[in-house]
Amino acid sequence: MSDFSTSLAGFAAGPVETTLQTRVVTSLSVLDWIAVGRAGVDEPVSKTIRDLVLGEEGAAQAHLFGGGAAPLRGAALVNGTVSHALDYDDTHFAHIGHPSVAILPATLALSEWDDRILVDFLEAALVGMEVSIRVGLWLGRDHYQAGFHQTATAGAFGAAVAAGRILGFDTDQMQKTLGLTATRAAGLKTQFGTMGKPYNAGLAASAGVEAALLIAKGFTPNMNALEGQYGFGATHSGEADAQTALDGLGDEWLFENVSHKFHACCHGLHAALEAARDLDIAEPEVAEIKIKTHPRWMSVCNQMTPTTGLGAKFSYRTVIAMQALGYDTALPGSYTERVCADPRLISLRDRISVEADESLSETRAHLTLLRRDGARLEATHDLMAPMTLSDREDRVRGKATKLIGSEEADAIWSMLRTGGRARDLAGMLAR
Repeated sequence: MSDFSTSLAGFAAGPVETTLQTRVVTSLSVLDWIAVGRAGVDEPVSKTIRDLVLGEEGAAQAHLFGGGAAPLRGAALVNGTVSHALDYDDTHFAHIGHPSVAILPATLALSEWDDRILVDFLEAALVGMEVSIRVGLWLGRDHYQAGFHQTATAGAFGAAVAAGRILGFDTDQMQKTLGLTATRAAGLKTQFGTMGKPYNAGLAASAGVEAALLIAKGFTPNMNALEGQYGFGATHSGEADAQTALDGLGDEWLFENVSHKFHACCHGLHAALEAARDLDIAEPEVAEIKIKTHPRWMSVCNQMTPTTGLGAKFSYRTVIAMQALGYDTALPGSYTERVCADPRLISLRDRISVEADESLSETRAHLTLLRRDGARLEATHDLMAPMTLSDREDRVRGKATKLIGSEEADAIWSMLRTGGRARDLAGMLAR
């Protein structure tokens, strides 16, 4: 057996110790996931995937975003896709992946079907998200640069072990689950900008459910298919340093450093928006703004003069101008053609410049503001900077309130913090 997959399997099947910080961050990610999923049900990709699964008229085993129920694999496919439709869910920069949209749909579907309590659901979800990050680290940046979408690939392994934990798997079964998932995990970055990107998240969740259910029925795959000459790592431009990926496993939760999105646009823009928030930029005072960012974002989210709402979500100059003019960048509905055509926005946007700066990390941005009165203000923000638990809670709950209303957001949060059954939480997907 390989040391890497054996270590992952032992961790996924064994007892775990959590901290208050880890438990709260996990619950916040669940709240965030439900909020963005419910906000995304009317997106074209959401309607398409729901029509496909509901049209099959399978057993009603698990609730769906938007209403109705479906078999476990179909529910995971729908809920993973719908919750990534707006691309507004959490991100982990250790492997550039979205943990919640791949792992939570699989974990909740199995937890509802198996009638588990929320404590079981949350623990399994946390273990699955941690495994997805560790696998992502093991696959390394070469895997991502080769064109593979870590949310879909690493995420499938996390979804599978989370499902296996709900089903009560031992280490041997977990190792088999990882091995079988190695032949199912898939997803390409070439789908970015299309319906294929959120579909990748649904594929990961569904593949994880399928692999776990097959192992539960006695399926016998190559349980060592993660590694080796023809293993997943070797055939997918992966297999970085396994020891680094395993470092602290069981003692340190890398998932704690997950980054929640507080603006409904490309995550590459968020550091700049947070720096602008720190400066409290308001349009009447602005003479000029200079943005410095990591070079990788220049080709990702630096559209100069977008005319559509989607284009605005990938434009430094547009989102900073929106924020200065009082548009709420946390609301998906703020990004429209009308906003892009606002003469005030166009005037301000033309006074904003963007430069690449190799000294900045991918999670940092630096803003320089020249005010009309001649004052010069500067701010740097790093998305990886520690955030207090209370601040994180305030902002995630505030975001959820904007997306689904305070009554619903408070009800979900109360359920997550006080306990209950997974089926009751699953019922909140359809409201």
